[in-house]
Amino acid sequence: MTQQQLADLVNASRQTIISLENGRYNPSIVLAHRIAQVFHKQIEDVFIFEESPK
Repeated sequence: MTQQQLADLVNASRQTIISLENGRYNPSIVLAHRIAQVFHKQIEDVFIFEESPK
């Protein structure tokens, strides 16, 4: 699947997908859910939650 194909499926831009892949962007819960659905996975299987240091 290309970045553009994923972007089209989840109603996001290709730049958003690139930023997600490079760890420069944290998706909204809605976008994370859409991406997980595309791959038939749970959100936790696709994204790793790491708290920012305080």
